[in-house]
Amino acid sequence: MTDEWDAVSYVISSRYRVAALDRLQTGPATPSLIADDTDLSIAHVSRALQELQEEELVTLLVSEDRRKGRVYGATEQGETVMETIDAQNMV
Repeated sequence: MTDEWDAVSYVISSRYRVAALDRLQTGPATPSLIADDTDLSIAHVSRALQELQEEELVTLLVSEDRRKGRVYGATEQGETVMETIDAQNMV
């Protein structure tokens, strides 16, 4: 995603994407840890992470082949988008 406001709009259109990206601001995490920390279902968190990864807002920090123990982190763009969302009180 190239335009920051397009990315902001994309993230805030889903509470699951917001929660997952916000949680990753404190550091890398697995989907199950994010689900526990945000009180969301693992299915919603996994889908949100996949969507955020497709938009290059989060990155998978382990091998793509790994099925268990996948660790995700926010990209620089993801951090910037979340900072904008927080600064503008958009959630």
